[in-house]
Amino acid sequence: MITLEDWQARNDAYLGAALADLRRRLERATQAAQAPAQRPAAPAPAPSEPPRAPARGPLAFLRRSPHPTVTGPGEQPLLGGEPTPLPPEAAFDGADGDPPPALVMLAQRFGLSDFERQVLLLCVANELDTGIAGLCAAAQRQPERDHPSFALAMALLDGPAWEALSPERPLRYWRLVEISQPAGRALTASALRADERIVNFVKGLNHLDDRLAPLLVGMPRPPVEQLPTSQQAAALALREALDAPPQGAGLPWPAARVAVLRGAHRDSKRQVAGACAAALDLHLYRLSADALNAAPQELDTLARLWHRESLLLPLMLYVDAHDLDRSGGPEGAPARLARLLVRTGGRIIVDTRDGLVLPEPAALTLDIAKPSAGEQREAWREVIESLGGVPAEAGPADEDDEEDDPVATMADDLAGQLAAQFDLSQPEIEAIGHATARGTPPADARALKAALWRAGMQGTRPHLERLAQRLDAKATWGQIVLPEAEMAQLRQIAAQVRSRSRVYDEWGFRARMNRGLGVSALFAGDSGTGKTMASEVLSRALRLDLYRIDLSAVVSKYIGETEKNLREVFDAAEAGGAILLFDEADALFGKRSEVKDSHDRYANIEIDYLLQRMESYGGLAILATNMKSALDPAFVRRLRFIVNFPYPSQAQRRGIWQRAFPAETPLDALDVDRLARLSLSGGNIHSIALHAAFLAARAGTDVTMPLVLEAARMELRKLDRPVNEADFRAAEGPAVQRVRA
Repeated sequence: MITLEDWQARNDAYLGAALADLRRRLERATQAAQAPAQRPAAPAPAPSEPPRAPARGPLAFLRRSPHPTVTGPGEQPLLGGEPTPLPPEAAFDGADGDPPPALVMLAQRFGLSDFERQVLLLCVANELDTGIAGLCAAAQRQPERDHPSFALAMALLDGPAWEALSPERPLRYWRLVEISQPAGRALTASALRADERIVNFVKGLNHLDDRLAPLLVGMPRPPVEQLPTSQQAAALALREALDAPPQGAGLPWPAARVAVLRGAHRDSKRQVAGACAAALDLHLYRLSADALNAAPQELDTLARLWHRESLLLPLMLYVDAHDLDRSGGPEGAPARLARLLVRTGGRIIVDTRDGLVLPEPAALTLDIAKPSAGEQREAWREVIESLGGVPAEAGPADEDDEEDDPVATMADDLAGQLAAQFDLSQPEIEAIGHATARGTPPADARALKAALWRAGMQGTRPHLERLAQRLDAKATWGQIVLPEAEMAQLRQIAAQVRSRSRVYDEWGFRARMNRGLGVSALFAGDSGTGKTMASEVLSRALRLDLYRIDLSAVVSKYIGETEKNLREVFDAAEAGGAILLFDEADALFGKRSEVKDSHDRYANIEIDYLLQRMESYGGLAILATNMKSALDPAFVRRLRFIVNFPYPSQAQRRGIWQRAFPAETPLDALDVDRLARLSLSGGNIHSIALHAAFLAARAGTDVTMPLVLEAARMELRKLDRPVNEADFRAAEGPAVQRVRA
């Protein structure tokens, strides 16, 4: 097997000999053009031989030449006339399997006849040899026509054939040559130029066409063995389908072999496609379906160029239609994608979320999902072991940890907790392990879990800036005041989120369920009763991001837009299991109405979609509402928890007042019993405490009882509620105490 350098040297030698022969032909044609009267007559054929047709002449190009099999150098002269001293056949395609010259390979792949191959060489020679341009001008008797034409090629080369000019023949179909035809000039007299990509290929430089490069992005190709078991079978099936002979045998050019990958997880589909490309030893490039040009001519050019590239390079195309905009009718993105697929060739994989109607049946359609929970758990275990495993001793407990939070655990338990929380692909899990390894080595089990958890949250934090707001959770269990029953429900919610791996995977519930794997809760109560604060408590206790969904951005007047926005929210939050808080959910999850027009029908479809996504969401979704009765009963039945936030009683208000001021606030003696008699919600009490602190800061004193009462008066006036001055008299007796958080 020769090296690339050896092949390049032999390819240059082949081109040098061919160009020398072509130069001699042009020189003879130039001499004949300058002295036509001195042209020697052709010798008459011997009587024993049949008469030959003239090799050239004004009508020679009308003879239809057959399309013989393209042969390598040494089997026959590349050009007519005198034999050409080309390198011997063994120099390129001998017993050791060395490849032929680039021009011969190109002729084989595109089905060029001998004449077409010679025309292409003539055009390429004009780019490689500066002297040939002058010879072309002299042979055509016009100094400005320094590019060859079909007329020159038919007069100069052997076996001229008129069909070589046809747009359906390889030279023009594959854009190997370009015709510059000014107005009023005949086609045969117009200048021919070889495509730059083809010139480089013939010279031995094989690179991606620079007209395609801006639209394509290279993709990684992991070995099939590195994929999870559930995805290996899909990659192998994909390889078998795309490696089969293309459909449409007998057509002038082979049709595309198209496979479709469906699924919600984009990265998993790309991993499977990359492994398939690696198994086929092909380079994989991604093309966004939304980037396809709407102009038919531009789209056809793209299809033709890609098909040509797939014959010149070992390539496979990955069309990303995951977020394809299905609107636009016959001129929309789906129609443009369909046009591309029917007008190109090669191996193509189409990435779609929910399926796509293709103009021709796909060779294979596969549903690709993320690795199973068990596979993710195994990947986490390998990451933990690569970090040194779980240390035996646990570090000091965090003040916000629950007593039943199994932090100091074995590797299997820790891997299960991480797999239950983060729904990730194998490369994403490995990236989190690498990010953790770059930091400080964990000293104990608690530190290891905290490091992996922190890296997982940072790596999976959804990009929801347009549709949601991330809340910085600061409230803790000790700051929220609720009745015992409601507090028990909140703790049960946190416990279920932590125990999902054990119940779903170890105890077999996942195998029986296809929805309801997440935790959904409804927080119902008046404004200021602690619904948002309870969400923050859960967020901090579970160490999960909390996102408050902006309903003004999600709900749209345009049909189908609300559903699209909600899908974006759930998909983005799925990987990290972030907590989603739908505030004022009655505006979004209201009762389904009677269908009176198309808007009512689509509104009900949106509610149905929400019901399905809430059940399939793998994380914790919280709906907060002031009007529980306004929610759809069918939706309420499917919620796992309903926590009612009652208006606080006097005893609960006393507890809220005791926690209202931070420990750093300078306080005078406060009568919390008297303050608790004021009928206020927790949110109102927080506003009063904050306003009293500003009054004290302005006065330069501690927060005193008169300042708190003054702030309370202002809060009641803001609420348009009557002020009973008896409630604001100076506090007396032993009930006065210093309040600290």
